Amino acid sequence: MDRFARLVSRVLRVPMAFVSLVEENRQILPGLMGLPEPWAGRRALPLSHSLCRYVVASGQPLVVPDARADDRLSSHPAVTDLGIIAYAGMPLTDADGLVLGSLCAIDHQPRTWEPGELSDLEDLAAACSAELRLRILSSQNRSAQQVLETARAAADQARSDAQRLEQQAQAGMDHAELLLRASEELAQTSGLEDVRRRVRDLFVGVGKPSYVGLLVADKDELHRVPDPDIEHSVEQEVLTLPVDAAFPSTRALRERRAVFVPDRDALVADYSPEAVGFFDRMGFTTVLCLPLWGSRALLGVLAICWAKRHEVGVTERATLTAASGYVAQAVERALYLDERISVARQLQAAMLTDLPLADGVEISALYQPAADDHMIGGDWYDAYHLPRARSSDGETSALMVTVGDITGHDMHAATIMGQIRSMLRQATLDHPPYSPATALTALDAACSILPMETSGTLVHARLDPVAGSPDWTLTWSNAGHPPPLLRTPDGHVTQLLEHDVLLHRSLGPFDRTEHRRPLLPGSTLLLYTDGLVERRGHDMEAAVAQLIALLARHGDRSLDELLRRISNRLADPAPEDDVVLLAVRTPVVARP
Repeated sequence: MDRFARLVSRVLRVPMAFVSLVEENRQILPGLMGLPEPWAGRRALPLSHSLCRYVVASGQPLVVPDARADDRLSSHPAVTDLGIIAYAGMPLTDADGLVLGSLCAIDHQPRTWEPGELSDLEDLAAACSAELRLRILSSQNRSAQQVLETARAAADQARSDAQRLEQQAQAGMDHAELLLRASEELAQTSGLEDVRRRVRDLFVGVGKPSYVGLLVADKDELHRVPDPDIEHSVEQEVLTLPVDAAFPSTRALRERRAVFVPDRDALVADYSPEAVGFFDRMGFTTVLCLPLWGSRALLGVLAICWAKRHEVGVTERATLTAASGYVAQAVERALYLDERISVARQLQAAMLTDLPLADGVEISALYQPAADDHMIGGDWYDAYHLPRARSSDGETSALMVTVGDITGHDMHAATIMGQIRSMLRQATLDHPPYSPATALTALDAACSILPMETSGTLVHARLDPVAGSPDWTLTWSNAGHPPPLLRTPDGHVTQLLEHDVLLHRSLGPFDRTEHRRPLLPGSTLLLYTDGLVERRGHDMEAAVAQLIALLARHGDRSLDELLRRISNRLADPAPEDDVVLLAVRTPVVARP
């Protein structure tokens, strides 16, 4: 009897349920759920607290949405003492139709009882009545054979009804959980890869499909979005389908409706031999293709496939269709974000400098975007010759190099980066003799006046050839940026630790300082942004030490090879931020 009370509580989602038998002076509760003490321990209620006696008296169901609004029940002790607000009770009868009590569902809040809920409660009451009849029959003095046969039939029916209702309840909970998870999980997605990953894990509970595919429409084709984590033979064999192909997915797109293929015979009858062969190779028997509707257009198709024949009932189809709506919203958002990211990446790439050609000076740069495509960063580099005329003996002009990182990971950061790069170039070229500190001071002054949300770090450096000598001079000013590294030809690496405060408009004009170092022939200067050495959960000092070791060990290689080795060694795990590397090597003096 407690099991029937639990089933009522689960199926109708109520906090309290009774199997109640009404006697002359009390109400017995052989089955109960949610009743507080002391009544739960007694398994009985006085008739003064019983609403079930009205079911027994009338022989009919009693359905009350709000007892407080019922003139007959508003002051009833069941309402005032037990908190019974909404009540639904179905008669429990013996073999002769005599009403013995009721199976009731109780809520502590007002409630409109749905027809489906009352139907489920009626089915449970029928199963419970069968169990009661079994007990009554067992207690009567009848022939053993009659008792046995009746008991078996009643027990089988009760078990069948209980199992059926329990399965229905479980299916209902699975469907509700799917929609809840879809609304929560898909609201947090970003790009198409993320949507595909979450779709893979979303439909495991309902119907247990063997494969769920996401296809996106693009002009006259459907493109399958491959799973970023798991290789599926489906996605390896057919990634693109023309819209006019005779496949269930393309038909759903063309006809703009759900397409259901129950079995192989239906597939053979309505689709191309290519589709049949593909489904046979994949081991699919049943498929449901649901169009994905965006706010303005049809975006693609969600394909749900089963290896064994699967009956998709009305409730399950409605649930899957509703879930596909959440998928469509996520796909539309992902397409919009991917387009914005593509534009931002193109903008960012366009603003990165083409490296100048320098006689004898080797220069190389590497830009590595963040692992998360949405982390559009403000990392940048710049390099250009200063307007100094060459001497008659072929002296090389000075070279200006910069590496910086504007705060933020979005389109705004990328645009600010472009403005800062141009402003710093202008500040440098407008202030001969091209002091890095003077240029940064001028940039600070401009940022403090202009309505720009400027914040970031950078290193601005000048490399000058020493007249009449193979040596060079490095002059730099550091605005809160990670220290550059300098490798001498003998393999020794030094951190250039001198620095000033970071670049920020709220700090106002700031007199920047600059520092100088002589550069022997074959010296290598390495500038980088913090994304190279700063990772969540990893020791930054250890990463810098590893970078120093890599520069010391491989610094005599070509700069392109050096930067590739550094990037490959320090790219695990994948960087969470953009990374810029810039290396300059002074000319090596040929030995006589």
